Amino acid sequence: MGTEIERKFLVDGDWPLPSEGRPVVQGYIAPGDPEVRVRSVDGTYTICVKTGSGLVRGETEVAISPDQFAALWPTTEGARVEKTRFTVDVDGVEAVVDVYVGALAGLRTVEVEFASVEAADGFAPPAWFGREVTGIKGYGNRHLARHGIPTE
Repeated sequence: MGTEIERKFLVDGDWPLPSEGRPVVQGYIAPGDPEVRVRSVDGTYTICVKTGSGLVRGETEVAISPDQFAALWPTTEGARVEKTRFTVDVDGVEAVVDVYVGALAGLRTVEVEFASVEAADGFAPPAWFGREVTGIKGYGNRHLARHGIPTE
């Protein structure tokens, strides 16, 4: 299993909107630990297993066929997320902004993946990055998919 080192923030105010985003739909087959999800982005389909929570997590993602995705998708009923994903350069680091739609409309998050914990710790987020929500259960996609936007 690979490792994902990622920080997640809420988007606060104006951000450098690129010209085009990509629609993403993902659903959770097993939203516990490990979490198992299927995802569709631009005609590419994957199944992903993630373990743990917080800054460093285990992650394995494997391509699946459209037929496999279609067969698994019904098992995600009640645990789905729809969003438009934008990629933004932040001082040479790639940030991914997710603008949620449907039941999660109004929520905007930004995630940045890093090669090391040291790089993650040294990252200085720009002003449009709002409150950091890394490791806050309510802002994980698996939780959002089942429970909606946190009210805290």
